[in-house]
Amino acid sequence: MTCARSIRVRGVVQGVGFRPFVYRLAHSNRLAGWVRNGEDGVAIHLEGAQPGVEAFLRELQAQPPPAARITAVDVLAAEPAGFADFTIWESQGRKPPSVRISPDLPVCEECLRELFDPSDRRYRYPYINCTNCGPRYTITQALPYDRRHTTMSGWPLDEACARQYHDPADRRFHAQPVACPSCGPHYSLAGQDAASGLDWPAIAAATGVLRSGRIVAVKGVGGYHLACDASNSSAVLALRERKFRKEKPFAVMANGLAAARALAHLTPEAVELMTSAARPIVLAPARVDLAGVAPDNSELGIMLPYAPIHYLLFAAGAPGVLVMTSANRSSEPIAYTDQDARARLAGIADAFLIGERPIARRVDDSVARAGAFGPVILRRARGYAPGVLARFAVERPVLAAGADLKNSITLVVDGQAFVSQHIGDLDQYQAFQAFRETIRDLLSMYQVRPQDLLVVCDSHPQYVSTVHALELSAAAHVSIQHHRAHIASVLAEREAWDEPALGVSFDGTGYGDDGAIWGGELFTGSIAHGFQRVAHLRYAPLPGGDAAAQHPVQAAAGFLLNLDGLPDLTAEPFRFPARYQSALRLARTGVRTFATSSMGRLFDAAAALLGFHQAISFEGQAAMWLEYIARTCPARDAYPFPLAGEELDYRPLLLAVAADRRRGRVPTEIARAFQLGIAQGLCAALDGLSRQTGIYTVALSGGVFQNELLLEDIRSLVLPSRLRVWTNHTVPPNDGGISFGQAAMAAMGRAGRGIPISDASATLRSE
Repeated sequence: MTCARSIRVRGVVQGVGFRPFVYRLAHSNRLAGWVRNGEDGVAIHLEGAQPGVEAFLRELQAQPPPAARITAVDVLAAEPAGFADFTIWESQGRKPPSVRISPDLPVCEECLRELFDPSDRRYRYPYINCTNCGPRYTITQALPYDRRHTTMSGWPLDEACARQYHDPADRRFHAQPVACPSCGPHYSLAGQDAASGLDWPAIAAATGVLRSGRIVAVKGVGGYHLACDASNSSAVLALRERKFRKEKPFAVMANGLAAARALAHLTPEAVELMTSAARPIVLAPARVDLAGVAPDNSELGIMLPYAPIHYLLFAAGAPGVLVMTSANRSSEPIAYTDQDARARLAGIADAFLIGERPIARRVDDSVARAGAFGPVILRRARGYAPGVLARFAVERPVLAAGADLKNSITLVVDGQAFVSQHIGDLDQYQAFQAFRETIRDLLSMYQVRPQDLLVVCDSHPQYVSTVHALELSAAAHVSIQHHRAHIASVLAEREAWDEPALGVSFDGTGYGDDGAIWGGELFTGSIAHGFQRVAHLRYAPLPGGDAAAQHPVQAAAGFLLNLDGLPDLTAEPFRFPARYQSALRLARTGVRTFATSSMGRLFDAAAALLGFHQAISFEGQAAMWLEYIARTCPARDAYPFPLAGEELDYRPLLLAVAADRRRGRVPTEIARAFQLGIAQGLCAALDGLSRQTGIYTVALSGGVFQNELLLEDIRSLVLPSRLRVWTNHTVPPNDGGISFGQAAMAAMGRAGRGIPISDASATLRSE
């Protein structure tokens, strides 16, 4: 007896070989009907014998394609239509799409075997791919995901590729980016040692440039990289000078897992991250010192090859470890169009390895770590974006604009929260342009109408993101206080809407309810019912505003003001520069001085006491340096950091740091006692608040919690306790996760907590 079913599958089911999988599954069960891409996933009409239909439904969810992620399968009874066979229909789009776009995928093992098989027609072809691998998000121009909607639309398939594309038994069946050397795009080399040939000759010539100690701009999946020999200190120094990147660590690409293990201590969790489908840069404790690559840092950021072009570079003789950093000048967004790369990188790169396939949108490499509380993403981009991280109980579309540093945006469509790739710091004009482009891109792709849209922004009225958000046409605009959004991001990852939590948000800055510059905040509450501030770091004056975030001694002047018993900090061993005295005068007069509870600035003050006096060259540098020197010795003691009423009192902590430094204790031991003191003081405060409130779930977020040593200390302290600690795993703890938290609170109706946008007046943005 024939039965029929109408099936709707949602999740990451377009661009991952799902329709070919359904086709083969239907044929193996002798079923008729059709499958096609739709606006919200994949639609299937199925008819045949009931045992075959039931087997189909079981196998559909049990054995989907490797890159697919099924979130829902809706099955309804249908009338048999008398189909004689099962076919793949053209995609249909009659309403705004809500389908999930697949992130970009690394080249699969089968394609790699073909890539290095001299008998294969795609031998050494840098654009090899199939339904199980290759670009997705970075080539998608519109939905649904079909070749005509990708940047491959300009390359018609030749007869051989077309035959594979239409063959249900072939793994390239309906693989949208499929191509070969005779019909697809190619790579060429421009600049020094430019080769006349395409693909392999160009790649081989590029490796010669790298081996000679020069720099090559390499077009990848989401943009260009600047590459050089990581073992050649002169090449690394030249790249730093040309890129205007003084001390910030570079990432490296290792030629395989064995090479990565030789560079760093890799735990099984780190290996799992490094070899995952996202292929992020993974931070791990360094085994070797690559001169100039990661100065004053105990970790090395390592990634494995993920695109065919990377494997071909190594096969052609490139050095076994390459610096592989975003192609830009310091603080600018990554170059992703050929014209922009040639213009902006002309003074940096000696040669350009240029691929013809256009990139639809810039997407950086992701950065992750196997952390004390589980894996954490520090920069969410290629391989993760634009994944859906949660389903919100909201019908209208929501656009969350995020913060000004490490910006990302979140778009909620049909209750699904799509989080964009990392965009960057919006005080840089080109990053702001990328921010605007990303908003337009996602709104256009999902066909969101302004009259339906709720726009969410930070409560700081002078954030670039806030100003732009308020200019967008929308049904309504609302604000979310910065640190509440941090806490909400942790809970929203787990879809814990009603879960009461003790929230800890430690970062550099965020506009507070009282107009002060917050950054050391403790809350109680939930996403559904809002968060109440119950404690905070004791306020300190911050002289000079934004400048204090650039100069640790300037932050120290405010935190050390009026502390009794301080030695002369201009004398040995402190030797504070003249900027300290100028900052003290500002703080005493109150001119251009703000009240702050910033934990980030407290770390800066401690770093200044231990000898970090220069201006920082990248965000968080002083705190990273302090963690770096603290890791060189074991924990022996901890400085006091008590909760007095509703204030975490930093005064005993800094007085102990200054006293021990004056007595001649080595800075590494002082740094370790400072770090442990922060952890012990926080855990004691949380234990007390937990006893008062009966809340045992703790949510930690904010840029300070990128400090892995701090998290390790907290973990060791809470393990014997009743507290359950949650941290960010799928969005960054830094401001890259803010938009996700904003969207969650707005979706639950908690927008507007804190102060109205029009009442805010602080000006600081530094994390």
